[in-house]
Amino acid sequence: MAPPTGTTGTQLGRRQWAFAFALVTSLFFTWGFAYGLLDVLNAHFQTVFGITKLQSTLLQLAYFGAYFVWAPFAGTFMRRVGYKKGIHIGLGLYSIGAIFFWPSAKYETYGGFVGSTFVIGCGLSTLEVAANSYISVLGTPQYAAARLNFSQGFQGIASFAGPLIASRWFFTGANATSLGTVQWVYLAVAGLGIVLNILFFFCDLPEITEDALAEEIDEVGITDGQGPFWQQYRCIFGFVAQTAYVGAQVTVASFAVNFLVDQGVGINQSKASQLFSLCQVTFTVGRFVGVLILNFIDPALLLAFYGVCCSLFCLLVSQLLGYGGVASLFCLFFFESICYPCIFTLATKNLGVHTKRGSGLIVMGVGGGAWYPPAQGALADKTYTRHSYLVPTSGYIAMTLYAAGLVIDQSRKNGFSFLNRDELTANLKRAADNFSPTASLPGDAKGRSSSEKKVSSDELVRVA
Repeated sequence: MAPPTGTTGTQLGRRQWAFAFALVTSLFFTWGFAYGLLDVLNAHFQTVFGITKLQSTLLQLAYFGAYFVWAPFAGTFMRRVGYKKGIHIGLGLYSIGAIFFWPSAKYETYGGFVGSTFVIGCGLSTLEVAANSYISVLGTPQYAAARLNFSQGFQGIASFAGPLIASRWFFTGANATSLGTVQWVYLAVAGLGIVLNILFFFCDLPEITEDALAEEIDEVGITDGQGPFWQQYRCIFGFVAQTAYVGAQVTVASFAVNFLVDQGVGINQSKASQLFSLCQVTFTVGRFVGVLILNFIDPALLLAFYGVCCSLFCLLVSQLLGYGGVASLFCLFFFESICYPCIFTLATKNLGVHTKRGSGLIVMGVGGGAWYPPAQGALADKTYTRHSYLVPTSGYIAMTLYAAGLVIDQSRKNGFSFLNRDELTANLKRAADNFSPTASLPGDAKGRSSSEKKVSSDELVRVA
């Protein structure tokens, strides 16, 4: 059999693996910072431009609508040219969009901000298709969810850095009613994107190919990725779950500042921005805690449990007034932490030659963030902000149903397991047992061939 083109994550040396992992993980900080600023700009523009909560969600519509429109093209493009060139395109679009924040702030044009945000979203959707997919396949499927949660933990760090900057420079003094500091912050963001693009140009990033991934899972008898793409139901339903979850997560964060101010406990916008930053800290801590748990607990089972908790606490946020509602919001952020990486890795698991196309579809699900905020904003304008949190509750319920379905499907195929299983190794052992030449031999012949059986099994393990 001819060797596959490219390589897989399990074939990389330790140093090469660590370098690739660290380099791609740096991208997560990039879009985490942009996302953290987006939620705070939502409230800031309400003050500066005198717009309603519903109108302010045009930012979310542009940002996450770009994911819905652009991510499938990004996945198809990367199938042709590879991960590295896809990263260059993503960083380029990201920097261009951030640069155009300067004239938008200079001329105080809300439409300019919306357009620039769309370009940033196109760049970040390209980066997400590349980075999420690359980290997922950079090693064994058993720990894919843990790896992606660890990398996305740095996105969380950047997400709470954004609101901290906003609380200091966007909402205080003369800056509370102006856009002067916004243009400087986004000029720095553009500079960060340019620097990262230069670094990736000079760095050697190993290319992990779909053909190599397909051969790896075929050798151990895993047939999940066989057949046309439209028959990959785990991935297709994963897109639905990701759309619902991201829509819920985004709209929870979009109205967090408004929710905290409206709780009637003396919280102003600056204080609310700081508390929102602490919510993001809670989210980030939860993500790193999730890394430890996912090393031992089955990802689908853990996702189902976290989904139930998200649904419960979001419902409590919508009903409780005062500090009870604030505490429920913090709990909600904690249990949101592992959901996106787990959905991504579970939905793209063992896709083989469909890996990049499937990654594009799941990242396309981020477009759910464009649809939920307008729905919640419309409800918030008519009633109380806290009551509008009934909208994201529906998204968490949909995600929970997907996770429960995966648990049932896994149990039907391989039996129920509370622990995280190494599927590749399990299939290797099963293949080694089936490979044994002693099954049809008489008793003395079995004894004579016992050493041959061991050699054959060891050779099979080494080849795989």
